[in-house]
This record gives sequence, C-alpha cells and structure tokens, in this order.
Amino acid sequence: MFFAALVVDGALAGAVYALVGLAFVVVYKASRAINFALGEWAMFASRVAALGPHALGLPLIGALGLAGAVMVGLALAFNRVILRPLVGHGAISLLMVTIGFGAVLRGVAALAFAGVPRALPLPFAPEPLDVAGIAVATDRLAAAIVAIACIAAVSWLFHRTRTGVALRALADDQQVAMTVGIDVDRHLAITWALAGLLAVVAGVLWSFIAGGGLSLVLVGLRVFPIVVIGGLDSIPGTIVGALLVGVLESLAAGYVDPVLGAGFSAVVPYALLLAVLFVRPHGLFGRPDVQRV
Repeated sequence: MFFAALVVDGALAGAVYALVGLAFVVVYKASRAINFALGEWAMFASRVAALGPHALGLPLIGALGLAGAVMVGLALAFNRVILRPLVGHGAISLLMVTIGFGAVLRGVAALAFAGVPRALPLPFAPEPLDVAGIAVATDRLAAAIVAIACIAAVSWLFHRTRTGVALRALADDQQVAMTVGIDVDRHLAITWALAGLLAVVAGVLWSFIAGGGLSLVLVGLRVFPIVVIGGLDSIPGTIVGALLVGVLESLAAGYVDPVLGAGFSAVVPYALLLAVLFVRPHGLFGRPDVQRV
C-alpha cells in the first residue's frame, strides 16, 4: 500500500511537471528557442497571482486574470524587444539571454513582492480522499486534473486548428512557412503568449501543492531533464517523461532518502536523463535531425 501511495503521489506531481514542460515545448517547437528561465516565469506568475487576493482583494479568478495579463504582456515584450534583435544569432546567445532574464525576474520578484504572502488560498478544503485505501491529497489531485485539461487543450490547439498547423509548419521550417503566407512574427507572438499563460497555470498549481516563492525556480530545473527525456519537441514525450520522473522521484523519496539522506530524490531526473541519452540520444519520442551533406 505504501508503494501504491508513492506511485499515485508521484503521478499527480508528474502531471504538473508535464504542464511546466509543455510551456518549454510549445516555444521550442515553433522557434527552436530554449527557455532556461521556465522556473522563474512560473515563480513570477505565482507571485503576481498572490498579489491579487493578498494586496488587491481580488478573488481567485481575478488573481488568475491579473497574472495572465501580466505574463502575456511580459512574454510578448520579451519576444519583441529581446529575442527579435537576436534573430540569426547562435543558439548560445538565445540561451544566455533566457538565463539572464530569469535572473532579472528573480531580483524583481524579491523586491516587488517582499511583503506579499507566497501562498494562495485554496478554493476547497484540503481534506485527503480515500481511494481504494490510498490517501490522495485533494490539492494534488485537483492540480493534476487542471494540468491534464490544459495539456489536452494545447494538444487540441496544435493538432486541430489552423493556428496549430501554422505553428507546426514554423517548427519544421520557418523559411518555407513564410513562402506559403504564414505570418511568422504573429505566430511566434502567439507561441510566447501561450507559454506565459501556461506559466501562470503551472505556477499557481505548484504554489497550491508545494508553496510559492523562489522555490518554484527549482521546478524549472527539474523540467529541463524531463523535456530532453521526452524528446524536446514532443508533447507526448513530455507527458511520459514527466510521469516517469514524478513517480521515480516519489519512490526515491520514500525508499532511498531515508537510507542515504534527504535530497537524493532530487538527483533522479538527471540520472534518468543520462540513462535515456545513452540509449536514445534524441529522447524517447524525439526525431533525430538528419541533414544532407
């Protein structure tokens, strides 16, 4: 029963990991930009959302709307003011810019939200549910359900709408997409706005189940191995990788940490990443880049 409880708890955490990873994947699929500041984006979004009920007296829906508007504006400004001048530069330049922007967000959050409580009030009583003899935390269960719904919505957007077709065309070849009339700038803006909204949902959900604040930055560090394990541009791969990491982390925390010391479970995503890359260098669901020479 202890094993089953750990698996369920890890799977619920993995659903939220998958949502954070999705914010990474949607940007990478369309622009091939690697956003190493995902944790900072989620952290900043959760702090803006916490500003709503604690400082402005807004209900939870209003706080989410405020955070969504701020993060969409931030994402669009980041894309237009910072990333657009770097078009044509190497991947290292883009990577370093995201890391630097993440550091700026950490500093701004520490100064701007110093007196604002980190936690968001739950809209329901956090009483555990008994499911087949397993105690399931309602906050984790609700967070997982919302995360799964968001993942399904993004998957539908990419595979069942004209915008999704255009975004997938950008992922394949931006030059070809431009020749067939796709507005690259507009769709890149949509991509970054979507990433900002996903950061809001992921940051708020994680603050519900584990507290907000700067600790959310560590979630971003865990998500990067997940998306590499899944294949960088694969939504199904991100989901599978997130569930694997969530379950293995939970099992390690339950069985290994008491023996080797607390904190060993934090190494699990990177150990799994090395194991997968030895077998499949492009990830579980990734496609190897084949170039004619």
